[in-house]
Amino acid sequence: MAENSESINELKTEIAGSRERLSRELQGLRYELDFPAKFRRSFRKQTGSWLSAAAAVGALIALAPMRKKKVYVDARSRRKGDKKLIETGLAMAAIKLVGNLARPLVMEFVKNRFFYSGEPSRGRK
Repeated sequence: MAENSESINELKTEIAGSRERLSRELQGLRYELDFPAKFRRSFRKQTGSWLSAAAAVGALIALAPMRKKKVYVDARSRRKGDKKLIETGLAMAAIKLVGNLARPLVMEFVKNRFFYSGEPSRGRK
């Protein structure tokens, strides 16, 4: 009987130790995975490096699209392109006209559907 109680006590201490190790490991993992805090600390310690790196990346982004792109145009396909452009323009004008005409109907539908509950408001009697 004494052996059982000793083995149970040993198991309990082993479990408590493993829980403690697990909690320490989780705290360490949380610390390592806290990237926003790491970036803040790094920026406080090395502000100049961060600002110069940001300026360099900004300069690269600004200067990258400066190269000229060559565009080749076929004179024969210009008529087809003009025709397509006219068709697209007419379609866009028709869509805009229909949209402007349908806007009051859509607004009324939305207002009645989502904002009017069918009950008179509290202020009115």
